[in-house]
Amino acid sequence: MKSAIVIGSGFGGLALAIRLQSAGIQTTIVEARDKPGGRAYYWERDGHMFDAGPTVITDPDCLERLWKLSGDDIANDVELVPVKPFYALDWPDGTRFDYTNDDEYLFAQIAALNPADVEGYKRFLAYSAGVYEEGYVKLGTKAFESIGDMLKAAPALAKYQAWRSVYSIVAKFVQDEHLRQALSFHTLLVGGNPMTCSAIYALIHKLERDAGVWFAKGGTNRLVAGMVALFERLGGELRLDDPAVAIEVVDGVATAVRTKSGWHGEADAVASHGDIVASYGLIEGHARGAQQVKALKRKRYSPSLFVLHFGLEGNFPDIAHHMILFGPRYKELLGDIYNRGTLASDPALYLHHPTATDPSMAPEGCSTFYVLAPVPHMGKAPVDWSVEGERYAEVILDVLEERLIPDIRSRIRTRFHYAPSDFQTDLFAHLGSAFSLEPVLWQSAWLRTHNRDDKIRNLYFVGAGTHPGAGIPGVVGSAEATAGLMLA
Repeated sequence: MKSAIVIGSGFGGLALAIRLQSAGIQTTIVEARDKPGGRAYYWERDGHMFDAGPTVITDPDCLERLWKLSGDDIANDVELVPVKPFYALDWPDGTRFDYTNDDEYLFAQIAALNPADVEGYKRFLAYSAGVYEEGYVKLGTKAFESIGDMLKAAPALAKYQAWRSVYSIVAKFVQDEHLRQALSFHTLLVGGNPMTCSAIYALIHKLERDAGVWFAKGGTNRLVAGMVALFERLGGELRLDDPAVAIEVVDGVATAVRTKSGWHGEADAVASHGDIVASYGLIEGHARGAQQVKALKRKRYSPSLFVLHFGLEGNFPDIAHHMILFGPRYKELLGDIYNRGTLASDPALYLHHPTATDPSMAPEGCSTFYVLAPVPHMGKAPVDWSVEGERYAEVILDVLEERLIPDIRSRIRTRFHYAPSDFQTDLFAHLGSAFSLEPVLWQSAWLRTHNRDDKIRNLYFVGAGTHPGAGIPGVVGSAEATAGLMLA
């Protein structure tokens, strides 16, 4: 293989392209939007820098390895700074819990909620370490090309009761409901329901404890910019603002990509970091595209997000960088989002406050925030977001006003929102899903979209819809798996 085209410049697409270019494969990235980053897009409004997301970096080593491929150093392009506490967790009853890897502080907080849960937490940590080793270290960058590959991993996964949900495993170790929520909410960050997501995802706890939680100074967009700079130094080409409209297949081989502008790029291999349904929908000249679109539409998809971005007058030193505002309901709210398709009036919220770490992301004397609420995807709740968006923004502001910033509305200097319909329009996301396929056991590993297509053998996939799933470590890990197949 001498040349490759990668569709999409999100973290997975960039990571794959860097690996290919580092190996001497002339690689071109085709990006539909006017800036690179995919879901890690950004906006500048009234002096505020707004990251679209993601905002939590939990495994900087998986990123650093991309620079080391060519003997470079990530520090030349990106400044990563630690975030502590990892998350400040807040409940309507006034309970506050700082999620951290400072054991003395952590154990004291657990003991204040339920002294018996300190030992239970230690047992959960040992469990998390085990699934981290089996599910992330051994399998996180492995491509599952056959059912045999999955069966080889099955005994280890069975040992850790992978068929159980994260919440049920957590509940086995700790009794306090606040702690059960604190140790299970992480699956929501990759699109999984804590009540149904495989217990393997408890590995996120170990990943965060060991590697910490980080933020790219200047915003996640600076990490994207650093990856682009590395890719282009290596000789790669990035084409922006030019959506792919076709993957041309001749005699069972992907031969070229055609874009909206009329650009026609031929290559020895094609890879897509785009939405998996949309990506298969691009195939021309082979029945595989329509067949896979039909099959993929029958699968279960993760929910979407409603994200409200806002800039405020004033500084807020008491509000942490990352904050989770749990609602009055947990299991019932998750049922609304994942099963019933109900837009909740009492949402749980993730609040991102980057100026807590980097004041340069807002004008002097001001602060930048975004707050997101998980909401049903458009297949579950076909909401008219052009109407509902402003109303739901007010619902969220009501929560923030009541629990965190009493005078929030009088401080707002700029605001806008991003809804499921925007995920569908801007990112071609099937049903407006923010995380692609839902991470349940029967849609994991070999049962997710394969990194290499089974019929068109020089067509590859990377990103949230492939193994191991969503999140920066997940999509960067999928890039390593896909690159391994392509370079082999």
